[in-house]
Amino acid sequence: MRFFGLKSCDTCRKALKALQAAGHSPEVIDVRADGVSDADRAQIIAQFGDKAINRASTTWRGLSDEEKAGDPAALLAAHPTLMKRPVIEADGQWTIGWKADAQAVHLGE
Repeated sequence: MRFFGLKSCDTCRKALKALQAAGHSPEVIDVRADGVSDADRAQIIAQFGDKAINRASTTWRGLSDEEKAGDPAALLAAHPTLMKRPVIEADGQWTIGWKADAQAVHLGE
C-alpha cells in the first residue's frame, strides 16, 4: 500500500492513523518532500483526471487563470501540493480523498 499525502494535512494524518489502526503499514510518500514520480503522476491522472486537482487549496487560489486552465498533469508536475489528498494505491486499486468510499475500500467498512 502506498499513501500519497502531506505531513501537514489534517485529512492525511487522520487517514494514516486509521489505516495504521486497521493493521496497514503504508509506504508514505510526502508529495512536497518526496515528490511524485512521473509514472505515479501519470497513473493518478489516468485514474482521476482533473479530479486529482484540489481546487479548494491555497496553492490553487494563488494560480493565475491561465495556469488554472492548464493540463492537470503539468499542474501537478509544477505544483505537487495541488494534488487532492490522500491518494492511496493498494494492490492496483486507487482511491482519492478520505470520504466513506475510500474508507470502505481500505478499512472494509
